[in-house]
Amino acid sequence: MADHQHAEKHGFQTEVKQLLHLMIHSLYSNKDIFLRELISNASDAADKLRFKALENNALFDNDAELRVRISINKDARSITISDNGIGMSRDDVMSHLGTIAKSGTKEFFSQLSGDQSKDSQMIGQFGVGFYSAFIVADQVTVRTRAAGLGKDEAVEWQSAGDGEFTIAPISKEGRGTEITLHLREGEDEFLDNWKLREIVTTYSDHLSIPVQMWKDEQPERDGPDGEKIPAQPGEWETVNAGKALWLREKADISKEEYQEFYKSVAHDFDDPLLWSHNKVEGKHEYTSLLFIPKRAPWDLWNRENQKGIKLYVQRVFIMDDAEQFMPTYLRFVRGLIDSNDLPLNVSREILQDNKVTRAMRSASTKKVLQSLVKLAKDDVEAYNSFWDNFGNVLKEGPAEDQANIERICELLRFTSSHEDSAEQRVSLDAYIERMKEGQEAIYYIVADSYEAAKNNPALEIFRKKGVEVLLLSDRIDEWLMSHLTEYKEKKFQSVTRGDLDLGDLDDEQDKAEHEKLEKDFEGTVQRFEKTLGDKVKKVRVTHRLTDSPACIVTDDNDMSTQMAKLMEAAGQKVPETKYIFELNPEHPLVQRVADEQDEERFGEWAELLLEQATLAERGSLKDPSTFVRRLNKLMLAL
Repeated sequence: MADHQHAEKHGFQTEVKQLLHLMIHSLYSNKDIFLRELISNASDAADKLRFKALENNALFDNDAELRVRISINKDARSITISDNGIGMSRDDVMSHLGTIAKSGTKEFFSQLSGDQSKDSQMIGQFGVGFYSAFIVADQVTVRTRAAGLGKDEAVEWQSAGDGEFTIAPISKEGRGTEITLHLREGEDEFLDNWKLREIVTTYSDHLSIPVQMWKDEQPERDGPDGEKIPAQPGEWETVNAGKALWLREKADISKEEYQEFYKSVAHDFDDPLLWSHNKVEGKHEYTSLLFIPKRAPWDLWNRENQKGIKLYVQRVFIMDDAEQFMPTYLRFVRGLIDSNDLPLNVSREILQDNKVTRAMRSASTKKVLQSLVKLAKDDVEAYNSFWDNFGNVLKEGPAEDQANIERICELLRFTSSHEDSAEQRVSLDAYIERMKEGQEAIYYIVADSYEAAKNNPALEIFRKKGVEVLLLSDRIDEWLMSHLTEYKEKKFQSVTRGDLDLGDLDDEQDKAEHEKLEKDFEGTVQRFEKTLGDKVKKVRVTHRLTDSPACIVTDDNDMSTQMAKLMEAAGQKVPETKYIFELNPEHPLVQRVADEQDEERFGEWAELLLEQATLAERGSLKDPSTFVRRLNKLMLAL
């Protein structure tokens, strides 16, 4: 028993209080998962003990048969899940049960809507593990002793899920953890032995560790043919099959078994979108079982928190965040790799620079990308759902993984001027199929929003000629395009950068008319250049505009407006860029300004046109008040 005179009372972190409240008050369609989560945690504790014992066999302390046991006390209305795994010290208990030791918790709670049924699905993405006990229990007691510590160094943790918990020193004979759940009113179904057995075989059958339940003694009895069946004493009976699912033949594994295994590994409530199970033999021998979730996990944008791939070596668990086996842009992938080629005492340092590791990473990456390419061809609706969840992460790929850039490009989706929708549904292959005869480039524009991209003046000539333009408006898009040069021998060309060369899309008449306009407007261009001075890099006659008076474009060698804004948002100092100012001589406003004889008035109009063009391209001005005053002044003069 705990010496409760020495019990300490603590309050949970604010985030944990919120989570517990959500746990207790949300409506769950499936409460059974609490047992899956607690058994999964116990299995992890056994895996970690095996790994630690590779270096220090004394940790087994003459108890090397690892197992999880589930027992029921109907009188006390309680369930106890116990293991003889690694156990926890007092510091471990404070860290794991008193807080949620993950970054991004606040972002998780910011996504909660207040709709209980929707929020309960969010919990599945959060991976709450231990805290799921409060779905069915109004009091949880944890008694634990870490491997290697004495019996008087054990700890008892208790909480009613009300925002506080107590922690006290106790004496415990064996290492490991036992969790006792005192059930809420109305949860008596979980006191049924067969109900718990059914949950174990449904969710935890694949675990290699034995999950045991007590089988009562059987008295001597008569058999069907009158023979005597001898009495059998009570015993702990293994309930699960106990063979690692990934080591079984694919043909022997059902779809439902894969789905339940994924939920156990990923701590997700949803079925996976797809999975890839591969056994590789030859130069390197390993098995991989990789899953792609249906929904983005809450911490998807935390690039440092990559928890997707578990590593096993010869069926011994090594680590659960083996980022070396999957590139960062595929950090949403869940699953495991079991290798026969790595040493059992493998360390992160060895993994960093290991030929076997690199080969497995390369093959696993290709498998995931191949699976996604197949999904995109076979089930467009499912792939669209995947893209909406993970598209922005996949866009990190070209910068990270030049070896697979062609396949990543195949998976990219965009909005475009061909579709009247902000949904990203246009593939590069579809774009190329629709390209005009004589079109040599894939044209695109990057802007702050879909509307800003769609209505940018630089698109006017493309609309006139019926040429499709990709409309990019995600924060990462400028970064993406800086790492894409071409796809299937078609170069990417921004419609707001450098000289616009439409190649064979311009006929001889178009070219002749443009040359004549440049010559006729040469004097006015020089006048604008003199008036605007060093505010612009250059003034020239536009080839892009049909309806707007002017636009600004970036020189090929300068930083684009979107990249500059991206760097500014990241707190980087950005050198000032001078833009090329393009004028449309056929626009009435430009013609009116060109006829202005008063140089001061001409200067005001020139500044106004430049500010208008900057506003259309950048979405903001450094000095909007001066722009407003100038506009008012010129309107009054008119």
